[in-house]
Amino acid sequence: MRLLVERMAKAPYPPLHTLSAAEAKAAHAKTHGVLDVPPPALPRVDNITVPARDGAALPARLYAPGTEAGLPVLLYLHGGGFTIGSIDSHDVHCRALALASGAAVLSLDYRLAPEHRFPTAVHDAWDALQWLAREGAARLGLDATRLAVGGDSAGGTLAAVSAIHARDAGLRLALQLLIYPGTTDHQDTDSHAEFAHGPVLDKQLIDWFFHHYIDSVDRSDWRFAP
Repeated sequence: MRLLVERMAKAPYPPLHTLSAAEAKAAHAKTHGVLDVPPPALPRVDNITVPARDGAALPARLYAPGTEAGLPVLLYLHGGGFTIGSIDSHDVHCRALALASGAAVLSLDYRLAPEHRFPTAVHDAWDALQWLAREGAARLGLDATRLAVGGDSAGGTLAAVSAIHARDAGLRLALQLLIYPGTTDHQDTDSHAEFAHGPVLDKQLIDWFFHHYIDSVDRSDWRFAP
């Protein structure tokens, strides 16, 4: 794990918090292969679009470990502080998830800040989950009764919010897969102070992400920190 963190910390771009959002997106996109992990082959990888409530067509990528009909499906939401990241940055990750779980994985390119501030990403995630449950899974030959939602970091936050929306709407999920999700609206604990500076993610970068994503008046909204 130490070697992994060291390689990520040595990625050839300046600290993201010193860049504009556009520069950070471009710099992050150049480092997708920094871990040098070959993408596992899968029998089915499809690029599709998912409809959002405002009429936008959201890019998404389906990974299936088999070609048979009726596989369970996980809606996956990538991390990146709501500001960077994409289905390409998490391509290897989602391929590995599909192979290890035996389930199909639908990775969503939800819209990012600062062009699309809170709660656009929240809406996109929930819209995609509802679409899968109502019609998308059937269209893709998947089993809507075995539906899950998951994500890492900011994507884990969106997954948790979507799971709460699903509960309140009576949509039964098989599970939620939350990988180090953000679930608090404060940064004032002893841990925040002790680990304010470190590799990959530090306080300055977290502040930078939140500055681009959400207005201070909205930080009390439960959908920001479920």
